[in-house]
Amino acid sequence: MDDEAEMREPVQAGDERERRWRLAIGADDEASSALSDTDKRLSAALDALYGDGAGDAAADPRKRRGGLGRSAPRVAQWMGDIRSFFPAQVVQIVQKDAFERLNLKQMLMEPEFLKAIEADVNLVADLISLRSVMPAKTKDIARTIIADIVAKLMQRLEQKTAEAIRGALDRSQRTNRPRQRDIDWSRTISANLRHYQPEHKTIVPEKLVGFLRKQRRLVDLDEVVLCVDQSGSMASSVIYASIFAAVMASLPVVRTRLVCFDTAIVDLTEELSDPVEVLFGVQLGGGTDINQAVAYCADRIERPTKSHMVLITDLYEGGNGQELLQRLAALVRSGVNVVVLLALTDQGRPGYDPKMAGSVAALGVPVFACTPDLFPDLMAAALRREDIGAWAAGADIKLVRAEADTPE
Repeated sequence: MDDEAEMREPVQAGDERERRWRLAIGADDEASSALSDTDKRLSAALDALYGDGAGDAAADPRKRRGGLGRSAPRVAQWMGDIRSFFPAQVVQIVQKDAFERLNLKQMLMEPEFLKAIEADVNLVADLISLRSVMPAKTKDIARTIIADIVAKLMQRLEQKTAEAIRGALDRSQRTNRPRQRDIDWSRTISANLRHYQPEHKTIVPEKLVGFLRKQRRLVDLDEVVLCVDQSGSMASSVIYASIFAAVMASLPVVRTRLVCFDTAIVDLTEELSDPVEVLFGVQLGGGTDINQAVAYCADRIERPTKSHMVLITDLYEGGNGQELLQRLAALVRSGVNVVVLLALTDQGRPGYDPKMAGSVAALGVPVFACTPDLFPDLMAAALRREDIGAWAAGADIKLVRAEADTPE
């Protein structure tokens, strides 16, 4: 019996190696006995995107490759197969490849496709960019999908942003009767360690320690201006910046303004109570006139020493670059806390103009890329007027230097 088991093991190992190679290469899948029916479905789904696209499937089943066609139900079935075989993170990578390799943006105008597709920030960008040419029925579905994605992002980012900004603006005074969201848990736990209950493995706090809320007059509030490049290459950054602006606008401790631009300027400050409406007000694509946008924001800053401008752009200037540098220098001299983010994305790896980035850094303006999870801490550091360079170093972020170093 043991001899039979030993003989079976190499055979099974060999079959598994053949299975993996056939799935990787995608050759002669139909004729292979190493692939199960499920494996063949998986291989067909991958072939549709990564195959060679040659021949007629009806004539030769081995050539069912290289395209999803223009039928929305077929694409929806393909996307369903992909989701059944891979985790969400891999699905998003495959989906992105499909957009780029097979020009699937046309398919975004089909309701069946929208219902099947894996929703993420990149999908929001595609839906926004195509909304002007979508049929009414598709646009309604798109709005629902965007609202769902925004709600999930708000849930992920809202609490940390609120806590970071409130804490940055008032940590000097404390109270023993805080609201739940104002409890300083670290100090509360420290103050109640003697009340640890071993049988329950927990602390029963007799004394709460929290941050004291002060009523601040409107004229005393710090003002944050998010000035966001809405050219096509900055799409994900626009979406995250819009969500953060909406979160910050809901906080009574700061005044928030959101300005999006390409060669035109869209001030979305009045729409910040509805993040979905904000996103539908964005016009992705077009050229870039950063100088004009900075001039617009500068004209609306009334108290420079209490103002913070976060300019989110890849710094590819289509307008007057020299004048842009002069405007930024004037803002810094007047006391405005200026920060330039080359990207606000999950990847945090931007493409940008290194020469302009180096020139901006030479003005004493921090220039770097940032992930959404770090943005609340960045804003807290900015509101405290901390050294942003030191904050970035602590967060393992490399700033662009005056000599135009490239951040890793």
